Amino acid sequence: MVERDAFAVTREGYDGAAELYARRFRDELRGRPVERAVLGAFAEVVRADGAGRVADLGCGPGHVTAHLHATGLEAFGVDGSTAMIALARQSYPELRFDVGSMSALDIADGSLDGVLSRWSVIHTPPPEVPAIFAEFHRVLAPGGHLLIGFSSSEDATHATQPFDHTVAVAYRWWPDHLSALLRASGLDEVARMVREPEPGDRRQFKEVHLLARKRPGGGLARPEGAA
Repeated sequence: MVERDAFAVTREGYDGAAELYARRFRDELRGRPVERAVLGAFAEVVRADGAGRVADLGCGPGHVTAHLHATGLEAFGVDGSTAMIALARQSYPELRFDVGSMSALDIADGSLDGVLSRWSVIHTPPPEVPAIFAEFHRVLAPGGHLLIGFSSSEDATHATQPFDHTVAVAYRWWPDHLSALLRASGLDEVARMVREPEPGDRRQFKEVHLLARKRPGGGLARPEGAA
């Protein structure tokens, strides 16, 4: 299966790069006030609508999970890399971290108030992304929020664009296209933040955060033309 092969390649890549990745990114939020503000807004809307139980999917070495926990959320992390999860557990022993796949989460239906997917879908082949979004929809409670971060493609004529990532093949997304896939999965965009690349950024890509909400009734969007 395409997704399983991509998952295995990505898992092996991050297992091998875990120590380097953790050293490089563990303190990244200190110098990124805009991203801290986005995470803060996410935490606020999650707390407003529920008990604050949040899964950080693709949590890596756990630093963002810990940041969410510090805002008052009941945050836990999930990652496909066993090496990343081992580092997260070592660094933040008071928090929960599980090995798992976004395509088959070991999380009960409707049990989460929030899902964070921060650059965690970029290695998923585009045809398999709707299945990931279906899992996000399944585990969120009605009215729950998703915050998804990704790199933007160059223009609307390129819905997705592959790019050379150090660990594994990755994809950029045109924000409106990704938003439409979320909507088809029952997750409606409510806010969007676009960060322009800064001098010295390794990749000169726009960074996008979409905040989406599961419909209170939990239903999916009707196909176009449906009565």
